[in-house]
Amino acid sequence: MTREQKEFLEELKFGLNYSDKTIDSYSRDIDKFYDYLYREGLIINQVDVQIIRNYLNIELSDGISPRSISRHLAALRHFFNYLVEKQIIPQNPFIFVNSPKKSRNLPDVLYLEQVERLFELNSLRNDELMLRDQAILEVLYGSGLRVSELVNLKRQDINLINRTMMIFGKGKKERIVPFSKSALEYIKRYENELRPKLLERNKIDFDVEYFFLNDLGRKITTRGIEFILNEIERKTGCYYSLHPHTLRHTFATHLLEGGASLRDIQELLGHESLNATQIYTHITLENMQKQLRNFHPRGKKK
Repeated sequence: MTREQKEFLEELKFGLNYSDKTIDSYSRDIDKFYDYLYREGLIINQVDVQIIRNYLNIELSDGISPRSISRHLAALRHFFNYLVEKQIIPQNPFIFVNSPKKSRNLPDVLYLEQVERLFELNSLRNDELMLRDQAILEVLYGSGLRVSELVNLKRQDINLINRTMMIFGKGKKERIVPFSKSALEYIKRYENELRPKLLERNKIDFDVEYFFLNDLGRKITTRGIEFILNEIERKTGCYYSLHPHTLRHTFATHLLEGGASLRDIQELLGHESLNATQIYTHITLENMQKQLRNFHPRGKKK
């Protein structure tokens, strides 16, 4: 890593308060571009629009998606702005390069039958972590929380009487989200039967404010949730490529298919704009077309 890279990343962390995850992404994107320059026998001062386009063509030919390339460009454009400010290079060539057009991929969604099978088989597990894992599934699918909202959920945010949660979403915006009776059952069982064991076993203060804990009695991370979902697949045999966002998308899609309005779904998801919620109309339309093709007598006719 060059001195300029190190100083830039320190500026992101301490000057701009970027998250560790974002800084790691920036670091990998910049390293990758430096590797390309090294292979081509180039130095940073020689970078121009044509060199950048050659690099992007290689990325595209390697199967990197336009969305990922746009993210790479944003990181490199930011880094080169920093180099200009420090008078290391005279101008930023990345400002003359447009991001590739991104295709709007529809998010993955589970069928209701898959959800029901997943929940049923997971509830039949006989290991103690089943209670926590089932509660997590119930909250992700039953309330549509973002993974960041789930891991930051605190005990005082949960109202068991009204079956609601106070959620602090993007931009620290508050919203109240209900949860189901089945979620209530597993939330209460997890809190009363398993959560105290995790704290006691690891000799941790019982005043830990975060609700969902890992098996070490500490706050679960977003990576930890991804690991838990992978373990649920392994233990149940339901290999659905589970991801927190898959369950959030499934929540919204099933609501829309059940007759909920886009406005209500927008509020539940915490979307700032209705445009972000409208993608689910495309998902339900695609599903209806698939049902027509598969089951209507004339659906298979060309």
